[in-house]
Amino acid sequence: MVLLDFSSWWAGKASFEQVYWLIAIPSSLALLVTLVMTFVGGDFEDGGVDEDISGDDGAGFQFFTLKNLIGFFTLFAWSGLACIKGNMSVPITIMISTFCGLVMMTLMAGIFYFMSKLTDDGTLKMTNAINRIGEIYLPVMANRGNIGKIQINIQDSVRTLQAMTDDDEDLPFGSVVTVTEVINGNILLVTKIKK
Repeated sequence: MVLLDFSSWWAGKASFEQVYWLIAIPSSLALLVTLVMTFVGGDFEDGGVDEDISGDDGAGFQFFTLKNLIGFFTLFAWSGLACIKGNMSVPITIMISTFCGLVMMTLMAGIFYFMSKLTDDGTLKMTNAINRIGEIYLPVMANRGNIGKIQINIQDSVRTLQAMTDDDEDLPFGSVVTVTEVINGNILLVTKIKK
């Protein structure tokens, strides 16, 4: 019974409208699956190249991606069907639906671009420790006598890092220090905070 109702409904549509329906249904389902996979962490791939480039600040604004094309066809089809329902001419319907599809592509590209900017790679930048306060964890001998360790909060994480001092006295466990410099890119130069 349902199949007969669908057949008669489909037969009552003009071929121009049938094309829009043939685009609307699969693209809407694909958009739904894509969005669910993206937002629940399914990490839906766009077929991009897996690159390992240091200093890369993100994917950039990508206009022609699988997600954006799915969005284009979805809004293209549904806006076209709305134009057909509004008895607009074929050229006007094509222009409006193409424009709406391009707007959808642009919006989706913008959304995913800004979402990609929300990520942080977690790489420790030692220079962020300068002028931060920490606490001696392993004693540090005076005048760069050894490499001790301090615990310090950098980039919203407490880390235990190597440290040396130019002070004339040893820095025992628990001493409160401030970082003045980074030596060789991975050792913090510290000085005791005077009370």
